[in-house]
Amino acid sequence: MVDKLKEFFKRNEVKIALLTGFLLVAAISFEFGLIQGKKSQISPLVIEKAARAQDLGTQVAPASAPEASKTAPDAKISPASAKTPPADCAFVGSKNSNKAYAPACHFAKLVKPENLVCFKSADEAQAQGRQLNTECVK
Repeated sequence: MVDKLKEFFKRNEVKIALLTGFLLVAAISFEFGLIQGKKSQISPLVIEKAARAQDLGTQVAPASAPEASKTAPDAKISPASAKTPPADCAFVGSKNSNKAYAPACHFAKLVKPENLVCFKSADEAQAQGRQLNTECVK
C-alpha cells in the first residue's frame, strides 16, 4: 500500500505541486482581501427626506419661495398622527380599493390619508362592496 502511494506521488508530483501552489495563492489572496476589506469599511450612506405637509394630506397655504424655505425646517408634522383614522371607524378602506381593514392592521396604515374611507361596521363595509381582509380581521 505504501509503495503504491509513493508511486502515485512520483507520477503526479508536478500536478500535485501546481495544485498546492494554486491553493496557497488563493488562500493568501482571500486573506489579503479580507484584511483590506476590514480596514476600509465605511459607514453606509443615509439619505433622509424631510416630511412635507403635502405628503401627509394636510392643506398648506401658498407661500412665496423665500417664506417657504424659512418655515419648512421648523415645521414638525408627525406622519403617524396624519394617518390615524377617526375613533368611530370599525373598519377603514381606500377609495381606490375594494378591501376593508381593521384600523390596527398594517395594510390600513398604508392607505393614504386623502383616500381613507371610514366604516362603522363590517356590514356597512360589505354593503358598499368591500371585502374584509382576512389577514387582520378574525
